[in-house]
Amino acid sequence: MVVEHLIVAGDLLLRPWVSGDRDAVLGAFADPEMGRQSSEPVDTAAAAAAWIAARQRHWAVDRAYSWAVTDTEGAVLGSVEVSAVDRRHDTGWVSYWTVAPARGRGVASTACRVVSDWALRDLGLFRLELGHRLNNPASCRVATHAGFRPEGIQRDKLRYGDRRYDVEIHARLATDPDPGPTVTNAARRSR
Repeated sequence: MVVEHLIVAGDLLLRPWVSGDRDAVLGAFADPEMGRQSSEPVDTAAAAAAWIAARQRHWAVDRAYSWAVTDTEGAVLGSVEVSAVDRRHDTGWVSYWTVAPARGRGVASTACRVVSDWALRDLGLFRLELGHRLNNPASCRVATHAGFRPEGIQRDKLRYGDRRYDVEIHARLATDPDPGPTVTNAARRSR
């Protein structure tokens, strides 16, 4: 269910980022895996506040849409975003991350699926793309569970430090079959 910019997906709430999320963002980027993936360091309260402010501006420019993924208590579990929206071609780029305690629970898959559904239906996009490092099989599982099909490998696409990584590209089209619901572990426990 989407209300304004809120999306309810089982036991998850996707909502726009707010300034009160600063400590959660700072904590998320303290994880070395997360920290090295950010284009700018998010290692101070000011940097976390700037990261949030950038996501808040996304909604105003109609080229990116970013949500904090939270549990029913309001704890930030991750992020999901549709960016690089190209209205000429009706395309967008999907990205996501979760905090370490939320990994392996279906949080990213559910968030990715429902935001992709929203972008294809409500934004009227036709094609969504995402990419993950080949050495990140968990991200590949998120993509496939959210209905994204693999399309190919981009060799040495990303560089973190002195090392380069191959990236697998996935896409989901408006004409693809519905991937069906994904269910988080919290929802599984309640059945």
